[in-house]
Amino acid sequence: QAPLVESGGDSVEAGGSLRLSCVASGYGYGSTCVGWFRQAPGKTREGVGTIWIDDGDTQYSDAVKGRFTISLDNAKDTLHLQINSLVPEDAAMYYCAADPALGSSDYCSVRLNSASYWGQGTQITVSS
Repeated sequence: QAPLVESGGDSVEAGGSLRLSCVASGYGYGSTCVGWFRQAPGKTREGVGTIWIDDGDTQYSDAVKGRFTISLDNAKDTLHLQINSLVPEDAAMYYCAADPALGSSDYCSVRLNSASYWGQGTQITVSS
């Protein structure tokens, strides 16, 4: 599989918006789960949201629901994460992940943390 490549991280002021992208060539088909995670310094990695490619079912963590939106651009094999109303607690390294072997959308949001494929991450810094 081709590597996952994230981009779009930046240093922004609280209240601002960002759009992250993850090029996922070769992953955008059928029964594949893709999603976003983040990890702040000194903290464990946490899930942000996932999408099951087959039917577009999208799930978000409670911490970001209503502010974050995951979308797929199938023509460009790209996963996006739109982040609005940024708060300092959103500052972290953001990673995309993909797993074509979970077998069911039921497992997408709960098992993607153990995904087979990860990007190198893109950094978001939020100033208050």
